[in-house]
Amino acid sequence: MVATGFAFTEGPIWMPDGSLHFSDMPADKRRRWHPEEGGSVLRDPSNKCNGMTLDNDGNLVVCEHATSRVIRERPDGRREIIASHYEGRELNSPNDVIVARSGAIYFTDPWYGRMPVFGIERDRELGFQGVYRIAPEDGRLELVCDDFEMPNGLCLTADESQLLVNDTPRAHIRVFDVARDGSLSDGRIFCDSIGSGDVAEGVVDGMKLDERGNVYVSGPGGIWVLSSEGEHLGTIEVPEVVGNLNWGGPGWKTLYICASTSVYRIPMTVAGNRLGYMV
Repeated sequence: MVATGFAFTEGPIWMPDGSLHFSDMPADKRRRWHPEEGGSVLRDPSNKCNGMTLDNDGNLVVCEHATSRVIRERPDGRREIIASHYEGRELNSPNDVIVARSGAIYFTDPWYGRMPVFGIERDRELGFQGVYRIAPEDGRLELVCDDFEMPNGLCLTADESQLLVNDTPRAHIRVFDVARDGSLSDGRIFCDSIGSGDVAEGVVDGMKLDERGNVYVSGPGGIWVLSSEGEHLGTIEVPEVVGNLNWGGPGWKTLYICASTSVYRIPMTVAGNRLGYMV
């Protein structure tokens, strides 16, 4: 354990200065932890931010529950809205986000952020929970899938030919083929029965790949490790319910885990799948 005493942690991202940024969602704060400097608050309020990543230019991309927006934050502090509405209707509450090598941004949009505690209770404007793509060439928002109950964590395979997306209440991961234009096809089950969907026991939520193509996903008991074919290889036990995880540290060989009230780290013998920001 590296830090504790939070409301519910999410969205970890290892930064170029050797620190971990993460969301403390119900507390409405974005936090920073550094191995030598300890913990600090970066943004208060944070609009109940959730998933975060860095784009290929080093900008921070943030999902905000309270505003139903995806934000880009530049190193100089400038903030810009890159997604907020689809066909004139406000998004539900963007949850988790990734960036492809092309610069395309994919994010999930369940409605957890319109519930008490994890967001601001309010009516929904959309009648579905979708997965979206922001086109790199012009910033156009594209709906790429709309038949999820609650889409959550997501990641691309190493060659970016497939996209994996969790559906939390259904306790499974789906996989899609990614076309050259970024559209999705042939959605199918990658791994099923990852628990019962009961939040108290741990559910499919955050998800990342290692350099060997194995999938690390939150689930009952901690983090489930799945092969590239969806076989359950084993579970990394964590004493609290896991919300999300990410790679960091020297050589990207440390697994940082956001688990309810605490943040944990585990040194690994395998590194994370190298993304654009992982230099």
